[in-house]
Amino acid sequence: MGTTAYERMLSVAVAALHERAPERLWPLLAAELPVLCGGDALIYKLDDWNEREGTLGLSPGADAEFTSIGDEETGLLRVGYPLAGHYAGRSDRTPVTARRVAGRSWSGSPTARLLDDLLDVDHVLGIPLPQSTTPVTGCMVYRSGRDFSDDELVLAERLQPLLAAVEQQRQLLRRLDTPSEEAAGLALTPRETTVLLLLGDALTAVSIGRRLGISERTVHKHIANIYRKLGTHDRVSTVLHAQRLGLVPTASAARP
Repeated sequence: MGTTAYERMLSVAVAALHERAPERLWPLLAAELPVLCGGDALIYKLDDWNEREGTLGLSPGADAEFTSIGDEETGLLRVGYPLAGHYAGRSDRTPVTARRVAGRSWSGSPTARLLDDLLDVDHVLGIPLPQSTTPVTGCMVYRSGRDFSDDELVLAERLQPLLAAVEQQRQLLRRLDTPSEEAAGLALTPRETTVLLLLGDALTAVSIGRRLGISERTVHKHIANIYRKLGTHDRVSTVLHAQRLGLVPTASAARP
């Protein structure tokens, strides 16, 4: 990975970890990932994406082209040819391009023609979320001209942990209600908030680290900051105090 790409990826990661609104995380990524991967546009598919439901988002500038498409065109995008079929039959989530999966038949497919009409692009790079169970949950990066190179595929694979971390952060932040005025004054960072949520799930520091992709030492630093800001000294009192402030769901409202 080149220095410029690494620095850009690092800046995206830092920005994502400081974002408090879960609905802004993927648009933030969508604005940067096409440039990182050498693409022109991007679509992300989330929330157990399939042919009938799931969240779809687009990189800036691409959304206008999709406002007028009909049900048939939308159906083609949801089917996700040929990447959905490629990932459906295997646990491997290594990024791959439509051309490498479908060969010459890709260019003549209805999906390729639709993308050419909408975005003037010829090639698709699939970057699924590493632990996704549905075949097309993740990102599709598009560009015109030549197919994505081996080096760009390697870079896409290195980006997958970042995508997974951002999606984990989004899922955790979505569990939060609007905090009280008193809670907002505590100035917990978004990362401290997600650690606090997982403390409420009774996870150990080791488990929290694995869930968030950070070291146990970093988890303990976050916990120490949480204790300091909430004025508490142990997990139980911290979680109870956080529940009273509306920082985390109460036991009766917590996710199973």
